Amino acid sequence: MAFNTGLSGLRAAAVDLDVTGNNIANASTVGFKSSRVQFGDLYANGFLSGGSNPVGDGVNVQGIKQSFGQGNISFTDNGLDMAIEGDGFFVLNNGGETRYSRAGQFTIDKDGFVVNNQSMRVQGFTADGDGNLSGIRGDLEIATDNLAPRRTTNLRSDLNLDSRESVLESRVRDVGPLAFGDVNGEQFEMTYTDGTPAYSVDLSGLTTARQIADKLTTAPGLSASATTTANLGLSDADVAAAGFSFELRVNGAPLQLDTSNVSSLEELKAAINDSSDTAISAAIVDDGTGNNVLRVSHNQGENLDITYNDGSGGASNTVSETGDINVTGDRTIAGVTATGGSGNNFVTEYGQSPIRITNEFNPQDQRTYNHATSTSIFDSLGNSHELTQFFVKEPSPGNGVGVSEWSVYLQIDGEMVAGTDATPYTARFDQDGTLQSINGDASGEIVITDWVPKDKNGQPNGSDGPPAAGATVVTPIPDPPTTSAFVLSLGETTQYGATFGVDDQRQNGYTTGRLSGLDVSSEGILFARYTNGQSKSLGQVALASFSNTDGLSAVGDTSWVETFESGQPVIGKPDTGTLGGIKASSVEESNVDLSGELVNLIIAQRNYQANAKTIETSDAVTQTIINLR
Repeated sequence: MAFNTGLSGLRAAAVDLDVTGNNIANASTVGFKSSRVQFGDLYANGFLSGGSNPVGDGVNVQGIKQSFGQGNISFTDNGLDMAIEGDGFFVLNNGGETRYSRAGQFTIDKDGFVVNNQSMRVQGFTADGDGNLSGIRGDLEIATDNLAPRRTTNLRSDLNLDSRESVLESRVRDVGPLAFGDVNGEQFEMTYTDGTPAYSVDLSGLTTARQIADKLTTAPGLSASATTTANLGLSDADVAAAGFSFELRVNGAPLQLDTSNVSSLEELKAAINDSSDTAISAAIVDDGTGNNVLRVSHNQGENLDITYNDGSGGASNTVSETGDINVTGDRTIAGVTATGGSGNNFVTEYGQSPIRITNEFNPQDQRTYNHATSTSIFDSLGNSHELTQFFVKEPSPGNGVGVSEWSVYLQIDGEMVAGTDATPYTARFDQDGTLQSINGDASGEIVITDWVPKDKNGQPNGSDGPPAAGATVVTPIPDPPTTSAFVLSLGETTQYGATFGVDDQRQNGYTTGRLSGLDVSSEGILFARYTNGQSKSLGQVALASFSNTDGLSAVGDTSWVETFESGQPVIGKPDTGTLGGIKASSVEESNVDLSGELVNLIIAQRNYQANAKTIETSDAVTQTIINLR
């Protein structure tokens, strides 16, 4: 009996050594779960009794049990590596056979499927083309084709327009042209509404229109210019006549002209334009009756005296001009009154002159708008275009109490859209700075229906254009869009006494993109990142749990298969129910306690030696009996 008892001990110790050695060998295997041997003693017994021999028959290996405790998690440089924090197994497709593993070292094969080192495909919940996850389980696949572009159908701008801004509109009075003789010698006084002291102007003793213009320009709020123009009734025949002569004097001083070889009005015009005085110019114009005349001008308003002989043998003709004055006055001027002399001409003309807006909106002139902001939008081909919004503060309607108005202009790639080249949109705000409406629409939406996407040369680029004339455009733009129409939403725009700022500006379009990277969330969702800044869900890793994890059967490659004892798997999404979460760019290390295993190795060795000693002793006893004589 002692031989059998010792032999069973040797067998058990050998198994213990094997299991311990296997644990030590896999101390660095990702996802490996350590095992331990379970022993049981042996006793002989009868069918109806416990037997009469209380001495044991040795030891039996009852089973080898794996420990599914959590291993340490370490980070890696592979974005597809995953570790499970908590309960659960990855579900793997091994050519039709379903396996379960805790080893999350994954990569992508040539067909785009997520696989482990043994080319088993990782199972998960698939996503549709728009990145919406489904409940359908299948092999996770990474699409490597380009992300199709999406046209802009909605742009939301949350802005604050500074209520402290002043109205930029400038109103001026244009006075003139005033003839030199009508204003020469006048005296008048100007008064102002902005506190500027009254100013007197004396036009006495002046001899040219230029002097009068310079005198008027010295007055605050006035700007004046002078021009002297003389029309000469000459024909080509007059100039070509043998006795033709021509003399031009500026303020009495002769101007050097070479007219010796001129034979037509064109040649005479050229001779005047070639003179040394750049303020003198000549042109052939229609006098309004269908006849061409030679117009000689001095653009600074000096006196002109022109004497010419048309060759007919008669007396010379002399034309004298003293010039005209044009005056512009801004709206700060309260009034003009005569204080001496006649003064009636300028005073009368100023009072009757129309008011003209001088700084009408011009996107090229920053002085004609208060605020502007730009953002990129995209056409159906994914081409980027720049949309600029301009905001111009307008005079408050009515008495200006409790309401403010701003004009909104829109421009895409330098071209005005939404009809704002002719009529801007009107944004109205209440006394609290809240947007009331845009053109009476309380939603604050502007629908752009006239945009034609163009290339850099200003030609249509082949993408979808505006809707057909008369077509109804509803908001929001339904999917799939078929035109370039889009909605600009300004519903969250405010008008507070704070600096202009863009709080939020987002649009739903983007250009085409190439796959640039992958991210995995704690829920096991695979996100594809593209070069256009977009991301899309490609699928979600599936995890499985079992009622009896110890019932799983290890089949190598750090994987297990379902058995009758394990029960059927419960498959779900990570971080739901009892399933653990996913740690991206990480792996779960082996849960082998190497120091403990080395101690177990010593114990197993001692057990083996002790059982061998049992056999050795039994052999010595037996030999003693045999040697009895």
